[in-house]
Amino acid sequence: MPEHNKNIETWRRRLSFRSWHRGTRELDLLFGPFADARLGGYGAGELAQYEELLMAPDPDVYGWIVGREAPEAAYDTGVLRDVIAFHGSRHA
Repeated sequence: MPEHNKNIETWRRRLSFRSWHRGTRELDLLFGPFADARLGGYGAGELAQYEELLMAPDPDVYGWIVGREAPEAAYDTGVLRDVIAFHGSRHA
């Protein structure tokens, strides 16, 4: 396997672990299943957006995902919209 593929796989595994261990159980349950289902198809640009989203404050991210508040412009990315859609489709 080429070195750059090994690095992206390591990055995906690290982000997946962080998704299940954010610190609040509610966000673990939002990010963990999403990471398991979607990170494998993400390229470097999307992984970078996802990593930024994981670093956002818990109360803000929770509000964005559940639709309680609009996301800040810096976080209003295709990846956040993917997370929101993923959870919307699971509850439809």
